[in-house]
Amino acid sequence: MNKKTVLIVEDELDMRIFISTLLETSGYTPVMTRDGKEGLIKAREVFPDLIILDVMMPGEGGVQMYRQLKTDQNLKAIPVIMLSAVARKTFSHYLNMVNARLENPIPGPDAYIEKPPEAEELLKMAARLIG
Repeated sequence: MNKKTVLIVEDELDMRIFISTLLETSGYTPVMTRDGKEGLIKAREVFPDLIILDVMMPGEGGVQMYRQLKTDQNLKAIPVIMLSAVARKTFSHYLNMVNARLENPIPGPDAYIEKPPEAEELLKMAARLIG
């Protein structure tokens, strides 16, 4: 059986280690990056089965990366779990405001988990999205 690859895009080292360890001990192959720019390069390189993406990061943040993912023909079908200290309602409002200016609206993420994530919730969500 092939292990599913999960790209983790997270600027906080402790959170990257937590998520990576959780996924690896649960049978997934984690790949880690620190920001949206690195994350997009790695997504094109490894074509992951799932992306766990932090919303707020220095430099090219998660929102910009998410937007690029969902407009890229080769990457847009990859499921994304947004992970953030920002409340889901706030993120949804922001996405609605961005979409109001776009001809082709960006779809919402497949899942949204507020930090700190519960290990069980994150694993259930990953399993639901990629099997």
